[in-house]
Amino acid sequence: QAGNVPVIFDEHHLSEVQNTASEEKLDRVVDSMKESKVALIGKIHTPMEYKGDLASYDMRLRRKLDLFANVVHVKSLPGYQTRHNNLDLVIIREQTEGEYSSLEHEVGHGTAWDTCRDTAPGRAPPAFPALSHLGSGAIPVLLLGHFGGFGDLGCCSLTEAGSVPGLTAPFPFPSQLVQNPYQFDVLVMPNLYGNIVDNLAAGLVGGAGVVPGESYSAEYAVFELGARHPFAQAVGRNIANPTAMLLSASNMLRHLNLEYHSNMVSDAVKKVIKGGKVRTRDLGGYSTTSDFVKSVIDNLHPNYGA
Repeated sequence: QAGNVPVIFDEHHLSEVQNTASEEKLDRVVDSMKESKVALIGKIHTPMEYKGDLASYDMRLRRKLDLFANVVHVKSLPGYQTRHNNLDLVIIREQTEGEYSSLEHEVGHGTAWDTCRDTAPGRAPPAFPALSHLGSGAIPVLLLGHFGGFGDLGCCSLTEAGSVPGLTAPFPFPSQLVQNPYQFDVLVMPNLYGNIVDNLAAGLVGGAGVVPGESYSAEYAVFELGARHPFAQAVGRNIANPTAMLLSASNMLRHLNLEYHSNMVSDAVKKVIKGGKVRTRDLGGYSTTSDFVKSVIDNLHPNYGA
C-alpha cells in the first residue's frame, strides 16, 4: 500500500498452530494459487505433536502444485557485518522427493522405516535450467549426494550436469561452505541436504530472518522465506525480522515484471539495514517488527502517512 504497488492480494489464512487448517481451506488456497500462478506465502508451521499423515500442509502445497524446485539466493546485506562478507551464492534444492517423501511406516514398537524416493526427472529439472540463466562462466557447484548412497548419486550426477557449459566438478565437503563459502556460486542439493544447507548458508549472512526464497513448478512461482525456521517464539511478540518476507515480495514483483516497484521495496529495506539505527533482535538491535516496517515505509516515501 505504501508503495502503491499495482497488485491485488487474495488472502488466505492457513495455520496448523492457530487451528485454521483444514483440507477444505487447503484446497481453496491451491485453487487461488492455480488461478494467479504466483503467490507470496509465510511459514506454515507444523507442531511437533502433529500426528497422522506425516506430510505437513507446507509439503501438501508443494505436491499439489508440483513445486519441485526451491531456489534460495544467499547474499550479504550492505551495512551488516558478519564473519563472511560480500557473499553471493545460489542454492537450488529439489523439494518434493528424497527423505521428505513421507513414505514412513511403523514396523514395531519404537521402530519405523523411512523409504527415500528419488527420481532423476524430479532432481535434474530444477537445477540445470536455472544454472543456464546465470551465465557466469565456470560455475563451482557443490553436488551433495554421495552421503545418501546410490539414490542421491544417481539423481544428482554429472551426467545431467554435463549439459551445462562451464560446470566444474563437484566439491564433496559441505564443511567448505563454512570455511570458505566464496568458492561457491551455485549449490545443487537433494531435499534433506538442501534444507540443512539453506539454513546453514542463511546463518552466514544474518540468519533466517534476512534470506528470501522461491519455489517453482513448470507453471507456478511461489515466493517465501529462504530458510524455513518457524521462529515460533516470536509469535505475537512483534519481534520477528520482516526482511526476508519483504525481499521475497520484491522478488515476486520482479517476477511479475514490476521492476520499478521491486527495486523500490528492496532498496528501502537495504537502506534501513545499512543505516543501522533500526534493527530487530536477531541482528543485534532492539527494534520491533513494527519499527522496522515503519522505517522501510519512510524510506519508500518520506511523507507517507503524514
